[in-house]
Amino acid sequence: MIATGTTLLERDAGLLWHPYASLDAGAHYAVREAHGAQLVLEDAAGTRREVIDGMSSWWSTVHGYRHPALDAAARGQLERFSHVMFGGLTHQPAIELAERLVALAPESLRHVFLADSGSISVEVALKLALQYQEAKGRTGRHRFAALRGGYHGDTFATMGICDPVDGMHAAFAPRSSGELFLPKPPAARRDAAGGWEYSAAELAQWEQETHELIAAHATTLAGIVFEPVLQGAGGMHIYPPAVLRTLRELADRHGLVLIADEIATGFGRTGLLFAVQHAGIEPDIMCVGKALTGGYLTLAAMLCSSRIASALSGSGDSEGAALLHGPTFMGNPLACAVACASLDLLAGEPGTSAERAPWRQQLATLESGLRTHLAPAADLASVQEVRVLGGVGAIALASPVKVAEVTEAAVQRGVWIRPFRNLVYVMPPYISTPEQLAVLGRGVVGAVEQVHG
Repeated sequence: MIATGTTLLERDAGLLWHPYASLDAGAHYAVREAHGAQLVLEDAAGTRREVIDGMSSWWSTVHGYRHPALDAAARGQLERFSHVMFGGLTHQPAIELAERLVALAPESLRHVFLADSGSISVEVALKLALQYQEAKGRTGRHRFAALRGGYHGDTFATMGICDPVDGMHAAFAPRSSGELFLPKPPAARRDAAGGWEYSAAELAQWEQETHELIAAHATTLAGIVFEPVLQGAGGMHIYPPAVLRTLRELADRHGLVLIADEIATGFGRTGLLFAVQHAGIEPDIMCVGKALTGGYLTLAAMLCSSRIASALSGSGDSEGAALLHGPTFMGNPLACAVACASLDLLAGEPGTSAERAPWRQQLATLESGLRTHLAPAADLASVQEVRVLGGVGAIALASPVKVAEVTEAAVQRGVWIRPFRNLVYVMPPYISTPEQLAVLGRGVVGAVEQVHG
């Protein structure tokens, strides 16, 4: 039964589902304002509190809220047109966005498909890989290899390549089975100097098992899908860049399409513009989303190499040459215009070198601040490990996190977070100041200590 009331939380209750929650779970706070790295929350009693958004609205609002350049881009496009179909038509925002993406991406990625969301961009990547193999005359290649511990989206095809046991979609495993799952890569840490630490023996064991699995199933595989260096929603698992080089080698050896899911890691979050750059490899297909529009509108993109794209173009009949996907809001001009402005903020002024681009200094500030202010958590009895990579900080507990209690304790300390599993993690906006990072760290560590000890 739908609840009635006058406050936003009362009106929400029983009316709206929230992510990964029952209908009666409702929301705990209403957002009344947002600016910079701050949210203004209102609780059930009507009390308002300003907090630092430690989530970047699920890793997307990298430039913060109400950014003047993004607001201006949205207003400017609204004054022209907010949407037009992309079938048979094109427009400047889409073309400019594709040009910017190709200029930023690894050199071989030259062609762009604009999608509605991250999950859909991965769906399109899977379709493209299947059509590529068909165009090459490799019948029977209808499966994908994916890393255990991975997460790639909530739609059915993407659920099928998420971890089938330890992921969020175990309830749907019987309907999305059939893919090949490679061992979860060994854990790694990146030190403050940028070096990588991991067990060479564990990596060698992973490589041996992965080589054997791929070789045994290669004739049925279309491609390999992976989140580079950081498995996000699958558990904030950091692994060695050498894993990516092994996957590239195996894809080349067995004629597989290598698909990098950079939706969470792209645009600087791990300390490099794209996480594949930690290994110096180029994938055949790369998916980006989340931070693409700076968190303003839903938009994602799939980029691919000319080698992949040309196989379809040369397949003869028009249906075989077409990439068989076409969302109603594909290439939405409003989203594309804001995305262009967001990428401009990352790149800096025209002619700015990659080394001097603003996001590099922002990420250096984030990483340094997170290392400093999350470090005290390692001394808590409830904590197994503290992990930091670029603009990602995670506190791994020895037991499942008490989500509601830790969330409330953090809000009382001026911080908004959304823990899951045994993880209390943060991915703050790039614009967060050193002072805000200090508040964020103290708030998160204090909340863990208060609730878990």
